[in-house]
Amino acid sequence: MAKHKRSIIKHDNIIVFPGAAQKLIKEGHHYAEEYQYEKAVECFEKAFLYEEGDEAALSAYAYALYELKAYEKAKAVCAQLLAMGTSLYVEVMELYITVSMQLKEYHQVEALIDALIEENALPREQLEKFERLKDLNIEVAKNLQQKEDTQMLIEKEEYELARFSVLESNDQAMLLHRLMDTNVRQLKQALKEIIECEDIHPFVQSLALILLVEQEVSIEVSITKFEQTKQVDPAHLQLPTQLPQYTLVKEIVENKLEQDPTTLEMVQYLMARHAIVTYPFEWSPFEADDIAYSYIDFVQSMLGKVQEMDYEIIDFLQTLEKLTELQDV
Repeated sequence: MAKHKRSIIKHDNIIVFPGAAQKLIKEGHHYAEEYQYEKAVECFEKAFLYEEGDEAALSAYAYALYELKAYEKAKAVCAQLLAMGTSLYVEVMELYITVSMQLKEYHQVEALIDALIEENALPREQLEKFERLKDLNIEVAKNLQQKEDTQMLIEKEEYELARFSVLESNDQAMLLHRLMDTNVRQLKQALKEIIECEDIHPFVQSLALILLVEQEVSIEVSITKFEQTKQVDPAHLQLPTQLPQYTLVKEIVENKLEQDPTTLEMVQYLMARHAIVTYPFEWSPFEADDIAYSYIDFVQSMLGKVQEMDYEIIDFLQTLEKLTELQDV
């Protein structure tokens, strides 16, 4: 009697025996029902390497991801299910909305629920549930905004000049770094006062100015450092490494040190650090050629090569180097 041959799947040169994927999916369902979500996700993900999941497996996978707080992945699986035209439309849509709320996508959630209701995409008996989800979404978004507004008020006090100026320069720099991913427009007046205060370390002055420049905040600022004063509008100011003299010095240095990558790397590192301290004045009143060759001499002297140097510029570069080391201030 002839034996029936069963097909064998190969994945990345690994032999997968018939039924292995289905066994993994069955185990995934079991673990999900037992609230062992990590094991469930592990099983589902192994199974999906060998075959596409059906809606039951994918929905269980999405719920397990949600329970593990893997919200981005859970949302992607929900989107995959919705694109398939799942029979579990309402359940998957509810999870999709819940996950989106966890991701703080409140405006998108409100717009999505409004669209579902307007387009009669939900069964009548489910309307009340989604209305409640909409109300919850609005309430959570409102509470978060209030919390952020309160936090901003607290931060505003931290950046008021009277309080900010008594801190050590390192602490001032750390406070400013905290604002890198924050909308600083509400703090623009406080930042202006920090920039304009001559008692503030020049590196810290520059950090505050860069925050305004990066977000193109328009405000008239008068900055004084190195016995120079300049009126600037951050909205129309380039970043330190984009200014004309920096670009020119960088080009001269790269041409001169084309065959000496080690020295070139060190010069570029120093230039980038120093450009922040001098910002927005650059190396004025020195000429680009003199600055470029002085940086090369400066680095080569650090490497033990003795040579003639323009000591006026070298002294200035040494001053800039000390000013980049806030812990020494």
